[in-house]
Amino acid sequence: MASLTKEPNGDAKRQSFWMPGNYVPTVHRTEQSFQACNDIVACFTERAKVEKQYAQQLSQWSSKWKSIVDSRPLYGSLMRAWQCFFTSAERLSALHSSISQSLMAEEKDRVKTWQKETFPKRLFCGFRESHGNKTSFTRAQKPWSKKLVKLEQARVAYHKSCQREQTALDKEKQANENAQMSLEKKQKITESRENVTEEKEKIRDRYEKLLEDVTSYTPRYMEEMEAIFEQSQEEERKRISFLKQAFLSIHRHLDITNNESVKAVYSELHNTLMSISEQDDLKWWKNNHGPGMPTNWPKIDEWVPPVKKLNRKKRDQKRKEGRPVMIGGVKVRAMYDYVGEEGDELSFKAGEVFLKVEEEDDQGWCRGVLNEGKEGFYPANYVEVAE
Repeated sequence: MASLTKEPNGDAKRQSFWMPGNYVPTVHRTEQSFQACNDIVACFTERAKVEKQYAQQLSQWSSKWKSIVDSRPLYGSLMRAWQCFFTSAERLSALHSSISQSLMAEEKDRVKTWQKETFPKRLFCGFRESHGNKTSFTRAQKPWSKKLVKLEQARVAYHKSCQREQTALDKEKQANENAQMSLEKKQKITESRENVTEEKEKIRDRYEKLLEDVTSYTPRYMEEMEAIFEQSQEEERKRISFLKQAFLSIHRHLDITNNESVKAVYSELHNTLMSISEQDDLKWWKNNHGPGMPTNWPKIDEWVPPVKKLNRKKRDQKRKEGRPVMIGGVKVRAMYDYVGEEGDELSFKAGEVFLKVEEEDDQGWCRGVLNEGKEGFYPANYVEVAE
């Protein structure tokens, strides 16, 4: 989970995983993974807010300009094309709002739930995994570290003995080159140098034995350390695998390039734009605002007789008293257009012929039957007997 960096410069021996205490970055990897989950949640929570704000801005832009465009003098296919931008924006707004909700409701909860299940804590000891790894690494490294400390002490002692021997050799050389120094004194210097050399060899023997001990223990040490490290690697592998799937799921929500609804939005918008027709728009304008508009040119306006208001209560009373029915009826022709105002009234056009089946009452209404069979009342002064 830690970011990959270049190999650091410096003493490789000191930086090596095998050196005492250098397992710590592996132990800390658990805490870093836990923090990475917090960062991922915070990162994409902020992205969800961006998506939500963008959805709101799209909707606000669409509402504002739709009302403006509706009041503009554009018309026909050009107006439909312009309005299609707003319809598309509303659909895209809904899509981005959905993305925001998915990031918050699905991905955030998924990562938080997994984080809680994956990183159990021990009381006062941080994460259980970190504590376990640290304990295991420390236990495996402790014997080797002690041997390494003794080896380092032997190395320092050996190097100091070599330095003392070199000093004694230089002193012996100077004594041998001094002709004025007595043989007795030269002999003492030589004996002193021999003692130093003998002591150096003893220290070297101890150094070699300690090195042999460390070397013989190293395979066991490496085996134990690698076993603990591989357990840590397996836990990290699971974390990487989960977060890879989480990132892919987030990508699925954010990648609108393969979203069929987005393709449909822009496809419909493109088709609407391509359907802009100069000829259709010009024809529409001609028929609605130009010479193609229908016009009621001046002509004789024939007089239409007024219709007496039908008193239905009085008519129903008269009908109860009984009115003669005309056998076979009389054909009449409408002189004017009439549209019935009630369900029991007939509607007809001037020139239409139908049957009168009941004589005019004292309110000026007759009962008739149209050719299609509908029966009802009509004003008597709107018809004449057909010849």
